[in-house]
Amino acid sequence: MAPDDALPTDTPWLSVEQQGAWRAFLGGVTALMDQLDRDLRQHHGLSLPEYEILVRLSEVPSRAIRMAELADAVGHSRSRVTHTVSRLERSGLVARGQCAEDGRGVSAVLTDAGFAVLERAAHTHVRGVHDYFVTQACPGDFATVGKVMAAVSAHLDARPF
Repeated sequence: MAPDDALPTDTPWLSVEQQGAWRAFLGGVTALMDQLDRDLRQHHGLSLPEYEILVRLSEVPSRAIRMAELADAVGHSRSRVTHTVSRLERSGLVARGQCAEDGRGVSAVLTDAGFAVLERAAHTHVRGVHDYFVTQACPGDFATVGKVMAAVSAHLDARPF
């Protein structure tokens, strides 16, 4: 075995309890996201990533965000966001235009039709988050999940790429 292929000796292996919690987390997140996506597709013809883009656009007063900033905001690659915005554009829910700030970049803009779809879809999504996630834990446990995931996000966001 070459030196670069040597196995690390400092791996912090998970305890049985940690492994169980980790697997429950993975299974729960996967099942939750799949169900939220199914609900949006069934009732509104939107995928969960499409819904998230509409939400982000709705949260700014101009309903417009530079494509690169949108990709960062939703945590997807620029190419993935470009493909998703293209689908939303074909449906008339989003339009693309030049950035108001400098005219060089491209912005995604939430259309009135997109806002109307989002208003309806938000009820389905929030009801699902409530029923499938919020009601499954007592308030203290729910707060702990939020605290842990905020710490994970802060830790990973602070790391250099």
